[in-house]
Amino acid sequence: MITETPTKKVLTKGNYAIAQAAINAGCKCYFGYPITPQSEIGEYMSGKMQELNRAYVSAESELAAINMVIGACSTGVKAMTSSSSCAVSLMQEALTYATSDQLPVVLISVMRGGPGLGNIYPSQGDYFQATKGGGNGDYKLIVLAPSTVQECVDLTYKAFYLAHKYRNPTVLLADGLLGQMMEPVEFKDYPYPDVDNSSWALTGAKGRDGRVIRSYAPLADDQCVFLEKLFEKYRTIEKNETEWEEIGTEDADVILVSFGSTSRNVKTAMKLCREKGIKAGFFRPITLYPFPSARLNELASKTKKMISVEVNMGQMINDIRLAVNGKVPVELIHKPVGAPPVPEEILSQIEELI
Repeated sequence: MITETPTKKVLTKGNYAIAQAAINAGCKCYFGYPITPQSEIGEYMSGKMQELNRAYVSAESELAAINMVIGACSTGVKAMTSSSSCAVSLMQEALTYATSDQLPVVLISVMRGGPGLGNIYPSQGDYFQATKGGGNGDYKLIVLAPSTVQECVDLTYKAFYLAHKYRNPTVLLADGLLGQMMEPVEFKDYPYPDVDNSSWALTGAKGRDGRVIRSYAPLADDQCVFLEKLFEKYRTIEKNETEWEEIGTEDADVILVSFGSTSRNVKTAMKLCREKGIKAGFFRPITLYPFPSARLNELASKTKKMISVEVNMGQMINDIRLAVNGKVPVELIHKPVGAPPVPEEILSQIEELI
């Protein structure tokens, strides 16, 4: 475990890196329930949060944990929970309430195999869960997808900032591979300004008018007005916060699209393609919502084919197809659960597809 905030690179596990980054970001409250492969986050927080005189609660269930986060966030403090897959399924109702209440909830979701209880092996099968949601109504979560342990740190910082900047629940979507992987990491200071939440936080009404945070709108017209404002916020997020990585797309005949830890092998596969004379490019969405649809649509005008590489049965491929709008064919290379396909295997399938 990390005993203090390092000023140089240290070798650490992804889950510990996320936990320390949350502490550095100013997380004041952690509420969680253990589930593999993210249990080390709660384990780490249980020690460090108490040392810093911050709130840590090992909740009686995932339902309790996410609702505790809602309560804490309503006072404007930085609060988070962490969980995985089938347990995040239990949190869907609370997440849609938090979205309607416009609360800056931060959720760390470390994916495992499914559906149902599934198994503890890495997976990317919760792409739909994070980006489409299982709660009711029209809503969106900000979703960030790291590909390295260093990005687990950097994007945890960003998750707290974006959650408070836009008053919107934000998900760091990692997977079991990243959670258990050890890599050198540098913990820089939290790089974002603190967001002023004094205009809405519930801190007691002494000296001012009372405030109410609620989800229920009794009149349809009022709810219509609210949803229009909510989606105006989403359009602002799409305009300002969409983020991706791309390599070698300028002359690419085929563009490989992948996210998270799987993209590491895909990047290597792209290089192997180039060595064999295949003009391949690489594209990695860092924000899964907002999804970089506009950029993919631009690239579709310059390439011949796109291939989505995922560790699931094919989920992100649907967003790619919507983005390119029929300009080019979009194929799938996938593995349902476990470690991602190795670069040579990806190369072999690319050769078959082209």
